[in-house]
Amino acid sequence: MRSIMNGVELSARDYAEYGRLAQLVRRGGEPTGQSARPGPSVDAVEAELRRVVTDRPDSPLRPLLWDLLSDGPEAFGPDLLAQALLLYLTENMVFPVTAQHALREIQRLPIAAARQVQRQLPERLGTVPPERRAALGAALSQLEALRATEEAGQAGDAGAWIAGWLQRVKVGSYSYSRQAQSPPVPPTIRRAVLQALLALKPEEHHPGEDAGEYERARFSQFWLVGMQAALTPLLEQDWSADERRRIIERLIEREGQPLDRLGHDFGLNGFEKALYRQVQAEREAGGLGPFALAALRRTRLRAYHPSPELKWVSEIHTPELNPGEAWADALLAHLGALTPERRAPWTALLTFARTASAGKPSAKWLKAAGKQVDAVGADTFREVLTACLPLLTRPRSFRLEPALYGPDPNLVLDEFNAQSLKGLLWLAPLAADAALARAVAGTVDAALKKVPGVGPRAPKIANAAAYALSQMESDAALSALARLASTVTFKGTLKEVQKALDAVATRLTVSREDLLELGVPTLGMEAVGERRETLGDVEARLTVGAGGAALTFSRGGRALKSVPASIKKDFAAEWKELKAAQKEAEQAASALAQRLDALMIEPRVWLGERWRERFQGHPLAGTVARRLIWEVDGTPACHDSGELRDVEGRPVPLRPAAEVRLWHPLGRGVDEVLAWRRRLEALGVRQPFKQAWREVYVLTGAERRTGTYSNRFAGHILKQHQFHQLAALRGWRNRLRLMVDDSYPPATRDLPAYGLRAEYWIEGIGEDYRTDTNESGSFLRVVTDQVRFYPLGAPENHAHAGGGGYTMWVNQDQQPAAPLPLEQLPPLALSEILRDVDLFVGVASVSNDPTWQDGGPGGRFREYWQSYSFGELTETAKTRAEYLGRLIPRLKIAERLSLEGRFLRVRGDRRSYRIHLGSSNILMDPNDEYLCIIPGGKGDGPDMDFDSDRVLSLILSKAFLLADDARITDPVILAQLGR
Repeated sequence: MRSIMNGVELSARDYAEYGRLAQLVRRGGEPTGQSARPGPSVDAVEAELRRVVTDRPDSPLRPLLWDLLSDGPEAFGPDLLAQALLLYLTENMVFPVTAQHALREIQRLPIAAARQVQRQLPERLGTVPPERRAALGAALSQLEALRATEEAGQAGDAGAWIAGWLQRVKVGSYSYSRQAQSPPVPPTIRRAVLQALLALKPEEHHPGEDAGEYERARFSQFWLVGMQAALTPLLEQDWSADERRRIIERLIEREGQPLDRLGHDFGLNGFEKALYRQVQAEREAGGLGPFALAALRRTRLRAYHPSPELKWVSEIHTPELNPGEAWADALLAHLGALTPERRAPWTALLTFARTASAGKPSAKWLKAAGKQVDAVGADTFREVLTACLPLLTRPRSFRLEPALYGPDPNLVLDEFNAQSLKGLLWLAPLAADAALARAVAGTVDAALKKVPGVGPRAPKIANAAAYALSQMESDAALSALARLASTVTFKGTLKEVQKALDAVATRLTVSREDLLELGVPTLGMEAVGERRETLGDVEARLTVGAGGAALTFSRGGRALKSVPASIKKDFAAEWKELKAAQKEAEQAASALAQRLDALMIEPRVWLGERWRERFQGHPLAGTVARRLIWEVDGTPACHDSGELRDVEGRPVPLRPAAEVRLWHPLGRGVDEVLAWRRRLEALGVRQPFKQAWREVYVLTGAERRTGTYSNRFAGHILKQHQFHQLAALRGWRNRLRLMVDDSYPPATRDLPAYGLRAEYWIEGIGEDYRTDTNESGSFLRVVTDQVRFYPLGAPENHAHAGGGGYTMWVNQDQQPAAPLPLEQLPPLALSEILRDVDLFVGVASVSNDPTWQDGGPGGRFREYWQSYSFGELTETAKTRAEYLGRLIPRLKIAERLSLEGRFLRVRGDRRSYRIHLGSSNILMDPNDEYLCIIPGGKGDGPDMDFDSDRVLSLILSKAFLLADDARITDPVILAQLGR
């Protein structure tokens, strides 16, 4: 058996010997104390390596010795290093060696070893092939020229020193793989060399435009490391205060911005030790401001191994937070108004808060926390935190300049402040009331806001807020957790919210499902959807309904157009609470609608008495439940005139022990479904989600033939990030696919009520890193495949990120599981899963993008775009067509609209148009010319009976625009109409 090592073929014996030598070199070249066990001495390692050179002149290992030594040449003697490099240059004929390559390798050596190679290499040129001989000869000539230049530099010529340094950079003498060294700078020219180095601009010496991306990147690496090697010893010198300040300013300018606005690490590519000393001296002289200190605090927190030169930064406790964020500025403003004696407890509290480093606080931490809150006063702590937390949603008040790569620091939380905020949230339950609970719940939303290239803004902060809510014994905290359980999609925080709910449920001895229903707040409402407050001579009325939550005011029975000034002045606290209740009402009602929508797939049953208490008669939940159809002991009914009535308007009794469940159109006769649609329309009911108009999916003939999988939604090209977000909203688990050598499971949704797991197979598509991925390497698009079902505990399938098919991964304790036959699945589970997948395709497909008529990058998807944009309708689109059939007669443009198969025809004054009911894309008469209209926001169409159909909104907005096409002023649209 033979192996290949760096292009050299080795026998099994030689391969084992190479491994042994590599281990010796690694352990022998380690600095003292780095290894747990003492390694062999350098002398012993050198003896072993010399044996390869002298005792085995025909050994294939000889040209590989340089590979073993080159990562740490300073640990070994010059003779061995010179011999290893000479063997590499003259005996390794597998890889070509250019003059620049040879010169770079020689210059990587310590000076003594490099001089030895320079002396001995000419003697060996006769043994190498002509092409290699020419390259090595050219390297020697360049080396001689470099040596002459550097000798001039050592003689006191600053320009020659800089020229020699630049030549080393250009040939790649400096590398991250070793400790770079620059020739010493004579004392007489130190100041001139420092000034020249600081004035150099890398772009003026960068490889030309014809150089490849790899070559340009390597040059940037060599430049940065070479600059570090040259500047570090110079920065160690003693400079005057003015000189030191100028040095700092110039170095910061090299990073692109002043220290105050540095939005990334203040590392300056390896100048840390010397530069940190300069900055500390600046601080001691009183020249370091709070924003500069903030940059240094962030740098220390980001460092994997914090520099001891920055230890002093952690010893500065005021300002207590880094300024520049609205919430921190507000807290610092409060502290700034205090006397030193009253501020001191706050300083101690915030310093203590930054010790919140674990996943949750320990009993010891909480015991100490109580003393900290008592020291500042629970009421004061509550008031300040309640005022500051809502400001987390505001943009930074002091903009930071981002680094060339990485996230924008203006969109994420300052690391130092985030560390403090986590501890403050842990402290919040010690002084919580309803207002603070709402503020903490808002922190979850603010922390989970998506940031490009990052994902959620601050997941640890969101998790800390979820923990805090679980420790607050109040209706407001329970309401917040119930809402977050339906709205949070980030898996890590959702898990923490669920844990928090379980903790509260255990404390109250109820199930999580009961807790979610009990967690719907009443918000002071005595009747369903209404709360009235008398504030002086004004009556305030909070109403909740299909249109959301609204606050109105009246005086003496007459409605007021705006909030009276007397309310804001004389009843400020009541006004603030009413606004908070309005916001919470909208959030809680929306979360309840989402939770009930998710229950459409589960066979959930309530007893009549409990259902009446928690839904029909509940002041807030009733605003949602009364707009839905329910089954009461098998009879469908909805709320009408204060009671439950069937589709014919007859009363339906609700016994205390009656079985109540959500009505679903699956399995219902066509006449019953249509009758309920007409009934809701007559009552003017706007349902909180699709129920009467809900799509149903039954097995097709093709699916009966395939047996265990559905190809109904295979072969689609979806925008990955949009699909990922939709999947999370619908309760699916999915991982963003990166263009890396890794495998991923399919998108999955667990159905514990049925003991099933649904899988939707997707794979990344594309091969061009920049065209087919975003900056973080995530595929922009995925291609879809089968929908399958497995038992809940079955092993998962996996596929490579870029395709290749799915296979089931089974460990030694598992058995492979076959997909379940579709005919054996519960029809409701099958229908709801396929409805989800139809939603993913209908919303995230690239064919919905009107700018993709050219087929996207390189026209690769033109055929798919054309076939889906104007192709056959899915079940969702068919339902859309039925709904439009009933809606059109009620529209003011009804006479200009008509349904024609897959299209809505619109008659304008300039032309006639056909809008596809699946994609909302448009064709113009005559000749079916494509019309590109890019949506600019919320449509101008009428209100709809459900809000979840974005495509319907687009179709209606486009229909209203085109029906009045004589008034279109957009030049892009007019140019297309005039073709």
